[in-house]
Amino acid sequence: MGLLRHARWAIACTVAATTALLTAPSAMAKDTGPTARTLAAATVAVYPPIQGSSLWDRFGLTPPSEHHRVFYNWGYLNDWAVDIYQNPGATVVSPFGSKTSGGSPVTVRVVTVAPGCATGNLADGGWRIGLEARDDSTGAIVGRADVMHVDQKPGSITVGATVGPWTRLGQTGRFRYSSCYQVNGNTGAHVHLEVINKTKYSCYIARAAGTGLGGETVIGRVGTLNSGPQQTC
Repeated sequence: MGLLRHARWAIACTVAATTALLTAPSAMAKDTGPTARTLAAATVAVYPPIQGSSLWDRFGLTPPSEHHRVFYNWGYLNDWAVDIYQNPGATVVSPFGSKTSGGSPVTVRVVTVAPGCATGNLADGGWRIGLEARDDSTGAIVGRADVMHVDQKPGSITVGATVGPWTRLGQTGRFRYSSCYQVNGNTGAHVHLEVINKTKYSCYIARAAGTGLGGETVIGRVGTLNSGPQQTC
């Protein structure tokens, strides 16, 4: 696992690198500015939250350009979302890289642990685990990610826990068919990933439906200065 971790760090070092609610207080409003697709000084890479191989938007039904976003952070709807597919039993991990694009260490901590579906029943869709990435050189919070449809969450994954890039958050699962999880077979098992910047907007890397992903495939970035939600890097 040391080689994988080293590779993931190296990739995170080389990559460059919600719409605000209308009712949000002006003091908290996200700075949208005229800098779409401009990279900030120190960004953090976003990877698939599944260890090993997985598939991006397997059936072409959930591209980030239009996929529903259901969670909020800091009072704002998350910036973009996508479904990452893998059969039940795959290890779910943090999507954040271990270092910024400038080489600074990144600390990731758990900020949310809750049933993912509105019913509150884990059988309807598993856990939602929210994670927050911090640039240790500046102390700045860069962004957050929500990983939903997590099964078999370890007892150690609690709010406030610090996790590394390969810390096991749980595994992919097959949940009962419901309005929250409309899956009929194991090939439809997936995690629902949502990402948000602390300021301005994060971005995703566009790719075709069904594209294969590896543990070190960069799928997006936080800390970017995009001008709005659901934008490509």
